[in-house]
Amino acid sequence: MDLAALALTFGAIFVVELPDKTFLATLVLATRYRPLLVWVGVGLAFTVQTAIAVVLGHAASLLPPEVVQAAAVVLFLVGAVVLVREGRSHQEAAAQDEDHADRAPGATGWRAVLASFLVLFAAEWGDLSQLLTLSLVARYEAPVEVFLGALGALLTVSALAVVVGRSLLRVVSVHLLHYAGAAVCVVLAVLTLVELVG
Repeated sequence: MDLAALALTFGAIFVVELPDKTFLATLVLATRYRPLLVWVGVGLAFTVQTAIAVVLGHAASLLPPEVVQAAAVVLFLVGAVVLVREGRSHQEAAAQDEDHADRAPGATGWRAVLASFLVLFAAEWGDLSQLLTLSLVARYEAPVEVFLGALGALLTVSALAVVVGRSLLRVVSVHLLHYAGAAVCVVLAVLTLVELVG
């Protein structure tokens, strides 16, 4: 077992995902549904997504790096737009009804797990963590270690979001978290574009 590849993957994915839309989406879901059910659904989505990224890792090594970077720029910008739109939606809803989030009916049981799975499964396609997982598999040729490191980081970030979600939202509004996530996406897009051009 290549422990260096596992540790490197865990650290890289953790740092990338902590300010990402994954954290925000999990945090928001945990305010609507039972946190444990959200974590189970999110964990299942991450398991499938990470497995797909690892399987496709060798294929990504065949693409020119410029193509991968250009795709990442576009995805970051799309993520920023989506987060801003969601932030505005939450801000308008809060202005109309301050108790909107508390009164929203939440799914229970497998419905909450399925809702969490679908939200994160859709959100993670083409995400930076998926692209990073692809590149780490291609570079280190350690698919098992990269899978374990990436999945461990994703489960840790989502656990943090579930644990601190309700407490954090007492202090910070959901729309501010969306705007912060959008700003992070824009910064990542600019940094990736600079790397692509340079």
